[in-house]
Amino acid sequence: MADRTVIALGGNAISPAGTAGTAAEQTDNIWRTMRQVAALVEHGLTELILTHGNGPQVGNVLIKNELAKHVVPPVPLDWCVAQTQATIGFTIASTLSHELAVRGVTQPVVPVVSRVLVAADDPGFTAPSKPIGPYLTDADEVAEREAEGQHFARQGERGWRRVVASPEPLVSVDRAAVELLLDDGAIVVANGGGGIPVVTDGDGPLRGIEAVIDKDLAGARLAEELSAVSFVILTDVPAVAVGYGTSDQRWLGAVTVDELRGLQRDGHFSVGSMGPKVEAVCRFVERTGGRAAIASLDDAVAAAEGTAGTQVRVGR
Repeated sequence: MADRTVIALGGNAISPAGTAGTAAEQTDNIWRTMRQVAALVEHGLTELILTHGNGPQVGNVLIKNELAKHVVPPVPLDWCVAQTQATIGFTIASTLSHELAVRGVTQPVVPVVSRVLVAADDPGFTAPSKPIGPYLTDADEVAEREAEGQHFARQGERGWRRVVASPEPLVSVDRAAVELLLDDGAIVVANGGGGIPVVTDGDGPLRGIEAVIDKDLAGARLAEELSAVSFVILTDVPAVAVGYGTSDQRWLGAVTVDELRGLQRDGHFSVGSMGPKVEAVCRFVERTGGRAAIASLDDAVAAAEGTAGTQVRVGR
């Protein structure tokens, strides 16, 4: 398994709905997954890039911003992305390094502070769509927050979540650093939380902009840029489902990218949950001819080996 692989961990998988989301809980969830990642490395998957989501985490930082705004100045959303990227990145590095050491593997794990270029005029800035933070179930509280200028979207029966701008990832700014680390034998954590969104004004320096890039789309972009042969998204469900949550629910196993696109066009995957993941794996397979998968966090090994979750290829 010496093929270059990008594995994306979902922010909701790190901090599942229904849990308190404490640092200890999130560390335990990351640690459980890193045991599987370490097993993959032990079996020969040495060219590995990890990325992760941060939806629940960045939403929690924004809440702290709001609660403390009369004491300390709040920081912009791109700073919140950077903070959660660093926190999750160092936790991944610490837990994975330990699990590798237990197995006698000395391969270093390096988190990279990662920026991703977006267009300043991306339509995502005028139509917030990326859900972040906890679910709210009180319609009056949602109305109060919307009156303060926040945006919310209903997320099925679980309630409402705040939504923010989510522009398209154009270029992984720090790809060269990732390449250098990979060439030197490191496992790299990059484009965490979709990457810190930056824009350019022409000849001036890159500057951060308030948004949260979808981590799956940014992961697919990075996998394409790095010429990865496989892209694996690990989340809190075992696979992609058609008719999710209904009596007709059906889990998808091996599918072609054309079949998955057809189901997407038929409206089976919602924007707030599985939609971006399906779009990300389709883009990767279409643009590279490689293999992609969407699977449960607990099935990391089998998903990377091609035997669990929804496995997406060009053809059968």
